[in-house]
Amino acid sequence: MSKQAVIVVDIQKDYFPGGLWTLSGADAAADNAARIIAAAREAGDLVVHIRHEFTSPEAPFFRPGSEGAEIHPKVLNADGEPVVLKHFVNSFRETNLKEILDGSGVGNLIVVGSMSHMCVDGVTRAAADFGYEVTVIHDACATRDLEFQGKTIPAAQVHGAFMAALAFAYAKVVSTDEYLAQQAR
Repeated sequence: MSKQAVIVVDIQKDYFPGGLWTLSGADAAADNAARIIAAAREAGDLVVHIRHEFTSPEAPFFRPGSEGAEIHPKVLNADGEPVVLKHFVNSFRETNLKEILDGSGVGNLIVVGSMSHMCVDGVTRAAADFGYEVTVIHDACATRDLEFQGKTIPAAQVHGAFMAALAFAYAKVVSTDEYLAQQAR
């Protein structure tokens, strides 16, 4: 049986109220992510934190070296938990994430984080393509309103559309409570 790891994607200060790129429901999603992380730590599972930094100081958010690019206190990495710095949507691109997972014998990934329509989607699809079994905890992920052809698409609809797409072919998509109940069996 292969091991599992929790991948904590970009739960960083800029996504929270007062940050440069506030997401809808960021606090509630981070609270659920913290519950998933706590359960993983208790079970002895690997927890890998992903931290996004753009390379340009003119970036709209996650500027290099900024406070907003720091991991949010609700989900801070514990001693010994790897933090993978990335500069692209896909957490595997030009990082050592796959090496960390494969070196630990991980075959199952639990994904939490932000943004549902970008980096959560990107890491989930890439992980599935690499052959990992992936579970996305939908209420431990957050996003924001988007605009398309002059119309605003509310964050809840953006989130729902991406979770539905991932559930169709890339991952099992469950709530925090469903996941924790399954782990307790």
